[in-house]
Amino acid sequence: MRKILQDYKAGKIDLVEVLEKIKSLPYKDLDFAKIDTHRALRKGFPETVFCKGKTTSQILRIIEEMSKKNHSVLATKANKKIFAAVKKMYPEAEYNEFAKTIVIRNEKLKPKKGYILVITAGTSDIPVAEEAVVTAELMGNRVEKVYDVGVAGVHRLFDVKDKIFEANVIIVIAGMEGALASIVGGLASRPVIAVPTSVGYGASFKGIAPLLTMLNSCAEGIVVVNIDNGFGAGYFASLINR
Repeated sequence: MRKILQDYKAGKIDLVEVLEKIKSLPYKDLDFAKIDTHRALRKGFPETVFCKGKTTSQILRIIEEMSKKNHSVLATKANKKIFAAVKKMYPEAEYNEFAKTIVIRNEKLKPKKGYILVITAGTSDIPVAEEAVVTAELMGNRVEKVYDVGVAGVHRLFDVKDKIFEANVIIVIAGMEGALASIVGGLASRPVIAVPTSVGYGASFKGIAPLLTMLNSCAEGIVVVNIDNGFGAGYFASLINR
């Protein structure tokens, strides 16, 4: 970093080159984790903490390091025990019990134009939907939600068609057979992000059935993220809305 600044002051590189070089600066090595401290600069949003499989002490250490950069922190797949430990260190931390997310807001992003619409087929899909909502909102997006409008009662979906037509990007979250994404994709003129969930009976194979349905959709303009990946959908939707 010092060498980059010296070159800039000496007129050897301009500001554009400085920013390009900063983008490739190293990570913070904590032995058990290597934190990508410059992801916010490259991608527009800092690294996210995936809590599952990590110890509470590891999570706290990662969050502590990330907070030094004054970035907002998003932790996913976090249980109440992890949140209680984070809350002791960061009283401002927020927990979404449905989404299993922890948010520490250290920066306020400029609101983007338009909104992201999050739709679920059923009430059981809401936890995945809330993970997408938390992610998209933290990235500075306005989010509208429409829950429980699956194909078993498709007239419910048509009652909110105006929201579908007006949204900049739509996230459709469905388990069982996952047909809702195709219907929304056939109605919408904007990008649709389909999220299969592990909700359903035995033949849904814990999300494999809706995943295959969504991948095989005949409606144009649909992309599919992995099973239960609300975070990935919210992140990608934010990139589109940006």
